[in-house]
Order: sequence, then C-alpha cells, then structure tokens
Amino acid sequence: MNRPVTPEITVDTIIELVDSPDAGFVLIERKYTPYGWALPGGFVDVGETLEQAAIREAKEETGLDVKLKVLLGMYSEPERDKRGHTISAVYIATAEGKPVGMDDAKNAGVFTLKKLPELAFDHELVLKDYAHFLDSGEVRKV
Repeated sequence: MNRPVTPEITVDTIIELVDSPDAGFVLIERKYTPYGWALPGGFVDVGETLEQAAIREAKEETGLDVKLKVLLGMYSEPERDKRGHTISAVYIATAEGKPVGMDDAKNAGVFTLKKLPELAFDHELVLKDYAHFLDSGEVRKV
C-alpha cells in the first residue's frame, strides 16, 4: 500500500525569559528564506517526539535550555509556510540566560508583545493567541 503524502511536522516555541527585566520572550532572525523574525523552531526529526523537537530546536537556535510549560496550539493553515504545507505544534516554555543566534538563526533577540519586528510565517497570529493565553489562561481555540 502506498503511503499518503502529508504535510511536514514542525514545532515552534515561545521562550519566556524568567530572568529578563522586561518579561520578554525570544525571537530569532532567520538566516534562510523565508527571511524575517520568527519563533525558534523547526522540523521534527524521525524518532523524536514533538516535545523533544521543541527543546532541541530551541537549544540549536538560541543556545537556551528550555522547560516546556504548555502546548499553546496547533497551526495548520496550508499557506502558513511559503516553502510548503506544514503543521506546527507551538509550545510556551521558560528559560534563563541570554539568547544567541545559532544554527538557522542569524540573530536572536528579546521582545515584548508591545514591540515586535516584522514576523515570518503566521507568527503574528501565534503571538495574538499567546496574548490571549496571558490574559485568560486559555489555549488556542479552533
């Protein structure tokens, strides 16, 4: 039997810096297309869980060791990534330290919801859902 063609699976992580004076979170500036600022993340490798991938990608792109808190939601709009259809599990995590742009990240920075750069993918929507979570404690609704 032939296997169906399905979307790629990815993870993204909103990393809250618990030792940041402005209670910011980490964004990375992408080194490769699509360019722009984004949540740290990437593709899930065969043999790893979503959670393992989120922790690995956060470390690879920011140098931070994260502790996952909650799954904010799943994002699957077919046009969310110009490179092809992806489905992303987005986690909220905490970390301490200063992020450094590594691997696929050209730079890393700390931002707040009030001061954001131009975002790649559908990360503007993701951060709107994050703001709702901060206000209400509710994760993404479909």
